[in-house]
Amino acid sequence: MKIALCQYDMKWEDKEANKSRIEELLADCKRRSEIDWLIFSEMTLSGFTMNSGVSELTDEDRAFFSGLAAENGINLSYGGVESNRNNLITLDRNGNRVNAYSKIHLYAFGEEDKHYTPGARQEVFELEGLRVAPAVCFDLRFPYLFWNLAEKADVYVVIAAWPMRRAEQWMTLLRARAVENQAYCIGVDRVGLEGKIEYSGNSMCYDPLGKVVMDCGTAEGIHVAEVPLDKALVARTRERFPFLGERKNFPWQ
Repeated sequence: MKIALCQYDMKWEDKEANKSRIEELLADCKRRSEIDWLIFSEMTLSGFTMNSGVSELTDEDRAFFSGLAAENGINLSYGGVESNRNNLITLDRNGNRVNAYSKIHLYAFGEEDKHYTPGARQEVFELEGLRVAPAVCFDLRFPYLFWNLAEKADVYVVIAAWPMRRAEQWMTLLRARAVENQAYCIGVDRVGLEGKIEYSGNSMCYDPLGKVVMDCGTAEGIHVAEVPLDKALVARTRERFPFLGERKNFPWQ
């Protein structure tokens, strides 16, 4: 499966402007026909706002993404708030919902916990033969979320609004989650300014050995991978280095 990552400069709390921008970027993507799975960043249409009245997805918002998936024949993952939960939602090529994951670790440093309700369940879903474990932004800092699902997942996908000043941490943590769990790890971030906060993109994909599969740099756009995700590579890596089987639930007391 060939992935494409969209990192774009969102207009703050302006869903209609952002929908138009997404359509422009997709129309301008010369490799659009190669895309199997298109992934957007956190709170895709609103930016990372604490205004739940704006971030909450409407039926019209959901129809927009469903239409994008169906019209282009691609799987699609995007972010938005539903029932006051910060979600990562995935659709199939017909625009039908495959999964919705609710962010478990809310960003208390930015008071996200005062405005939204945390998720309470981890998810693994299948997308054209790949077992996918979703996460949202701050979840990335909690390795046990990834560790818990390692034997069930081929790919982790993390959508985020991760500031440029911590970009090195973002890329380091994505690579670490790939290496320690011997799975692909995809991270999608935005670009541009949001008030005084700057975002650099740096959307990435690492393979089960931590090698870079995709590096989007800091340019706005829809970036298409050169090589597809390979489920067999995950299996070969785990067979050659069977580290997952050596994990222990250490007796802390």
